[in-house]
Amino acid sequence: MSYAIIGFGKIGHALAKAFARKGVEVSVATTRDPKSFASEAAAIGPTIIAKTLAEAVKADIIFLAVRFGAHPDVAKALPTWQGKTIIDVTNAYGVPPEELGGQPSSKFVAQAFSGAKLVKGFNHLGAAILDQNPAVHGGRRVVFLASDEDAAAAEIGALAENLGFSPINLGGLSEGGLLVQARGNSWGRLIFMDLVKFD
Repeated sequence: MSYAIIGFGKIGHALAKAFARKGVEVSVATTRDPKSFASEAAAIGPTIIAKTLAEAVKADIIFLAVRFGAHPDVAKALPTWQGKTIIDVTNAYGVPPEELGGQPSSKFVAQAFSGAKLVKGFNHLGAAILDQNPAVHGGRRVVFLASDEDAAAAEIGALAENLGFSPINLGGLSEGGLLVQARGNSWGRLIFMDLVKFD
């Protein structure tokens, strides 16, 4: 299984650190030349590999960690996303609901990535929290996941556990996805909830 993070801002950095802590290889990419951020990636750890967007989208599992408005540009990188799982880490705060056709933001994103299985996740924590080690006082920091594809949600849940988080599946995009999405001037009820699960 191969992994990539598209977007290398604060959230992209935080996700890369999660992979680095576990020694798991992940590609990082932006629309820029990878030479421009290769040293930043290397500074996080030896398993963080700067690549071009065209190279990074070859991964099986892709974290979409760009500004919401940039997702259509990323979607153009492949003619079809069949066989890939996209983790939608975007937040559509400030985007009017009518621009999304009244849909949850993640359903709107899913339409751009035709053929992909889409999981909403890792987006409810601010970058400063996501950046921290998810092992907290003997527990594990919670990440919420929502998807219309049960198998994809289970796959990303297993990845979240491998990275040290405690995943909680909220169900489908139209139900659970609404709890962790932003659109217009509103935030879902679980956004910014920093929870820790103790086994």
